[in-house]
Amino acid sequence: MHKLPLLGCRPTTDDRGTLPGKGVPRSFAGCVPHRSSTRGFPPRFRRPLLSLLTALLLVSFGGAQAHFETGTGLGVEKVRLAVADFKASTADPNNAGLLTVFNSTLWNDLDNAGIFDMVSKSFYPLGAVGAPADVKFEGWNSPPPNASMLAFGNLGITGGSLTVEGWLYDVKNITSPQVLGKRYQDAATTDAARTIAHKFADDIIFRLGGGLAGIAESKIFFVSSRSGHREIWEMDYDGNNQHAITHVGSISLSPRVSPDGSRLAFSSLTKTGWDILLYSLDLNRMVSFPRFGGTNLSPAWAPDGSKLAFSSSRTGDPEIYVVDASGANLKRMTASKGPDVAPVWNRKTGAEIAWVSGRSGLPQIYTMESDGTNVQRLTEEGYAVSPAWHPNGQFLAFSWIRHYGPGAPGAEDLYLMDIASKQWVQLSHDGGRNDFPSWSPDGRHLVFQSSRSGSEQIWTMLADGTHQQQLTFTGSNTQPNWSWK
Repeated sequence: MHKLPLLGCRPTTDDRGTLPGKGVPRSFAGCVPHRSSTRGFPPRFRRPLLSLLTALLLVSFGGAQAHFETGTGLGVEKVRLAVADFKASTADPNNAGLLTVFNSTLWNDLDNAGIFDMVSKSFYPLGAVGAPADVKFEGWNSPPPNASMLAFGNLGITGGSLTVEGWLYDVKNITSPQVLGKRYQDAATTDAARTIAHKFADDIIFRLGGGLAGIAESKIFFVSSRSGHREIWEMDYDGNNQHAITHVGSISLSPRVSPDGSRLAFSSLTKTGWDILLYSLDLNRMVSFPRFGGTNLSPAWAPDGSKLAFSSSRTGDPEIYVVDASGANLKRMTASKGPDVAPVWNRKTGAEIAWVSGRSGLPQIYTMESDGTNVQRLTEEGYAVSPAWHPNGQFLAFSWIRHYGPGAPGAEDLYLMDIASKQWVQLSHDGGRNDFPSWSPDGRHLVFQSSRSGSEQIWTMLADGTHQQQLTFTGSNTQPNWSWK
């Protein structure tokens, strides 16, 4: 029986494996941490941490845990947004079903964005709002809704074609309220209604979210066992449309989608061992990639898509290698006793690589220049794995058992660290084993795996640790990777 290798994470009950190397335990199966005694991150820091994920601002430090905020917009309240249900614009009997799908999807996308104070629909004034002439400003910009912005529009089917008209109004600005007005057309299908809702939500988020593109059309790739084998699956960012990508019929792990969304790199157990495989999402088939010998794991794309970093034991000890996207020009980056695994590139600059090394004993997170120089250790204690670089290049999310060992009070939680100062904040608290964080394209959300529901499933949360939602429910689902756009 083949054991699953350690991919920069602490193996769980269904991801057991070995981590060879002096000073590193060979098997972590069955090692369950005690419940953490760490208290939750103070609520007063949650909103600034989320809303400020563009430029670094260190504001206060206290005790063992640093409290810091990241981005622009200190002191700015979330936009108070009302989203009126869209109105049918034709008499087609199928309008009702597509309206239900559209309205639900649009609300969820905007609610999940993390940048709006969504006005409860129980506060809305009476009367449908399907066009600009229907807007009664005093009913929206005054209490109880007291909205700043109003999204509204209409949907209708004509001859099998779906047309949606959507507007975004600044209801505090009665003389010139229109911020956005768009028309979308597609086939009259449920999928099309969802897609148009995603597009309209992303347009709103782009206008009101500081110019960052929305994530409603992004994808999440992950490993699922529901077909009987561990294959690579794909789903929409909100958990809808889950479907298998690969059908290798073996064990496939660590999916990593290329920055342009055209290719998927992953590790799979083949007849020759653990190899890096490539799947073309454009061609819907596997494409050739060299076999390097040894155990090859955890591929990661450079931000320009020109190179892949991965871990290989081709020379005996697992080390970090970099290779061109074609598989040519293999270059070894590390050379130390103890395994080196789970590389990830700085997504902003491409000039640094973070990875997990067991050279000092238990796994810790390190960084180096992309040519292998200037090695720096980031974590100094516990069991730290699965680094994920924020799109702004300033932060790493990772999984950390801060107090590791027999009798030590500690859980496997997700943390966020500022690379320059090495200050950190804790994002999850006492919710099972949390691992494999991956950033959304806008840097406002994380997807991760967690055992808090009783089995390994995929969850998302906002970047301050709030708004945690479960996305998968069937089978074992692990190792998520969010698309770059």
